[in-house]
Amino acid sequence: MKSEKFCFSRVFTYFCTQIISGNMKRTFLWPIIGIIITLCAACAYTAHSLMTAKVPSQEGEGERLIYVDRDDTADSVRAKSGLGWRWDVYDVVLSYHLRTGRYRVHPETTCLHLYRQLRNGSQEPTNLVIPTSRTMDRLAAVLSRNLMMDSTEIASALTDSTYCALHGYTTATIPALFIPNTYEVYWDISLDKFMERMERENNRFWTAERKAKAQACGLTHEQVATLASIVDEETANNAEKPMIAGLYLNRLRRGMPLQADPTVKFAVGDFSLRRILGKHLKVESPYNTYRNEGLPPGPIRIPSIAGLDAVLDHAEHTYLYMCAKEDFSGTHNFASTLPEHYRNARRYVKALNERGIH
Repeated sequence: MKSEKFCFSRVFTYFCTQIISGNMKRTFLWPIIGIIITLCAACAYTAHSLMTAKVPSQEGEGERLIYVDRDDTADSVRAKSGLGWRWDVYDVVLSYHLRTGRYRVHPETTCLHLYRQLRNGSQEPTNLVIPTSRTMDRLAAVLSRNLMMDSTEIASALTDSTYCALHGYTTATIPALFIPNTYEVYWDISLDKFMERMERENNRFWTAERKAKAQACGLTHEQVATLASIVDEETANNAEKPMIAGLYLNRLRRGMPLQADPTVKFAVGDFSLRRILGKHLKVESPYNTYRNEGLPPGPIRIPSIAGLDAVLDHAEHTYLYMCAKEDFSGTHNFASTLPEHYRNARRYVKALNERGIH
């Protein structure tokens, strides 16, 4: 290709020299000028066509997204976008300036505009939902599915004590950093930048008012998150969460073990347990609140905002015991005394037996 361009330039230079020097006969002058003008017009038309050509799309296809990963090249991006033609100048530019990211292509997007997007990194942000994940492995999987991140890298970082310490947490308390919500981020955000963003969002959530409420409860914000995670596991009924939070705070103030079944499930490593048996209560783990007083070392899941606020705005009452209702509604019967609690527990056990739940 380069040799062809070189030969053409030699011929073009020769004819121009002949015309300027007057050596070219007049009979050949105007035809040659006409050919040159025609060639220039053809080149201009071709360039204009390339600049204004729409990015190829299937019939009836609307907007679509192109994801450029760190391993992509100009060729692979051309294949992803559907660009079947080569534009050498821009291919060279992309080879050196290709930016990772998530790019939106409209039906009217021109090839030139798309090339400029890819070159400048003018990408489309994405809405990332941070869920109330039960484990950091699950959070890593969610981030990997929605961002240009590797789940193994994320999980390794969130279980590394040195990395967690850089952000002010331990491997046990790191779930308290994340506030479940929807955040607008760039698809190719790095893990370090993502963690910095989560720190800012955490600081934004913990307003002076919320900090004052946590202090009134006698808890740090990590401890609030830990208790909120237990409350979230106890019920999905947001209206009941302040009642449960108040019950656990009553037990903490009296120096009673929390005896929270969700912490036993976490200790056993099986959240699917529907019935806690004696063997489960004996498991050796700092998260087993039947064997250990006080709060566990950290949250047993990323707590919800409703759970966090339920602890901060807990209900004031005298209840110390609770038991799931026998109607399996997901709500609880509360009691202030053991005899009353035993009556509630017998009704629930009877319902479990009748349903064959072991």
